[in-house]
Amino acid sequence: MAAPYAAMVMDARNGEVIHTSNADTRLHPASLTKMMTLYIVFEAVQNGEISMDTKVQISKKAASEPPSKLGLRAGSTIQLRYLVRAAAVKSANDAATALAEAISGSEAAFARRMNRTAKALGMGRTTFKNAHGLTESGHMSTARDMTILGRHVLYDYPQYYNLFSRRSTDAGIKTVAHTNRRFLDSYRGADGIKTGYTRAAGFNLTATAERGGERIIVTVFGGNSTASRNAQVAKLMDLGFNKAPARMALRTPRKPPYLGPDTSTATETVIANSQTPSTQTRAKSIRVVAAAVKTSLRPTARPVAQPILPDVLVAELKNDIQSVLAEVQTEEVQEVAATAAQVALATAAPATAPASLAPSLKTAPSASVKPVGRPRTLVLASATTRQVAPAEPVQAREAEVVTRISTSGGRHWGINVGRFPSRYAAEKALLKTALAEMATLDGSLRKVVNGARGFDANFMGLSRESADLACRRLQARQVTCFMIGPS
Repeated sequence: MAAPYAAMVMDARNGEVIHTSNADTRLHPASLTKMMTLYIVFEAVQNGEISMDTKVQISKKAASEPPSKLGLRAGSTIQLRYLVRAAAVKSANDAATALAEAISGSEAAFARRMNRTAKALGMGRTTFKNAHGLTESGHMSTARDMTILGRHVLYDYPQYYNLFSRRSTDAGIKTVAHTNRRFLDSYRGADGIKTGYTRAAGFNLTATAERGGERIIVTVFGGNSTASRNAQVAKLMDLGFNKAPARMALRTPRKPPYLGPDTSTATETVIANSQTPSTQTRAKSIRVVAAAVKTSLRPTARPVAQPILPDVLVAELKNDIQSVLAEVQTEEVQEVAATAAQVALATAAPATAPASLAPSLKTAPSASVKPVGRPRTLVLASATTRQVAPAEPVQAREAEVVTRISTSGGRHWGINVGRFPSRYAAEKALLKTALAEMATLDGSLRKVVNGARGFDANFMGLSRESADLACRRLQARQVTCFMIGPS
């Protein structure tokens, strides 16, 4: 009897669903499971839990996994990077189990971490029981959830994504070939991700392809053979490219917060491994004590910041923007009022010595003073020239020269990091840039300006030097940036 069929087609650029068929039906994912195994390995490496150079000792359990396998021997050691390559390219079950044990100590503990991560990614109908995907009761997922996972693998850890397009790779003890090389070679633009097969699951595949800036993700469950599955995926890929718009603003998925290893599980594992026949009676008491120590003997770790809900984020950004606008408008009114006061003094007493203007610059203008137009005969000079020519009769002069403190050295500069189709996109870009470049943008103000062609994302309140430095650093990160002068 053929395995149940399910499929989903998604525009990878923004996550829009183009086509579904039984996409929420819980089915056996087979080796599509290894996408989650590898996702957690990438997360652990990035957060310093383990290194790609770490040498992993192979357990009897890992070595005894059925094919497809790399052929690891119990007791041998191999670098983590080779296990990653074997799991991604050859879909080796022994490599996947070895990765799980290296990260969490046991495959059962790793499966619990897989489920926590799946929940954080929004995979609401997925339950993992192992790291390789071999058929096991309760080990289920859906075409929708696997498509979501594939998109996160692509965008959350792009530095490792090239693994999934390698036709072959060095796995340490041998060179292995890609299980998906037929589709990679036959479909233009295809570059991943993962195949899967068991008798209960049928022939599964989550694949991506990119053409001319468009990227489509397709997941198929329940194919009858490799050839028929690949043909169906190619058909759905064509459907996706035909329906997806040529131009689409990239909206990458929100990367979930780092949850880290399950420390309580690690404690219980250590206790269980330390038991001997003579101490089995006392083991339960030790577990109870360990649970108590976990919360009372030492201070708890600083909590990880939880993700901000989109509505809250928008509200916070709007408040920031309103405060920035209010400050800028207040500064403009004060500057115009100060200029008006100087003009009044210059017009009323043209023969007064220039030194008499100094006190007026320090006097705060009244809040009731209304802005006035700048007279055509008024010439503003930089404060770098403090000297003013001796007083002359009013009739003999064509223009009155008034000194004003220069703003070139103040925090009146800004930078622009792009123009976006919506205010929300501009605000999101400002937050992302501020977090990436805190050293140079600290103390600056985020400001979104609505123009005729879109929403400009600006950082204001910088000195010229800090604006120039910030731009150069952002451009080095391939971020568009140009300076905004005090005008």
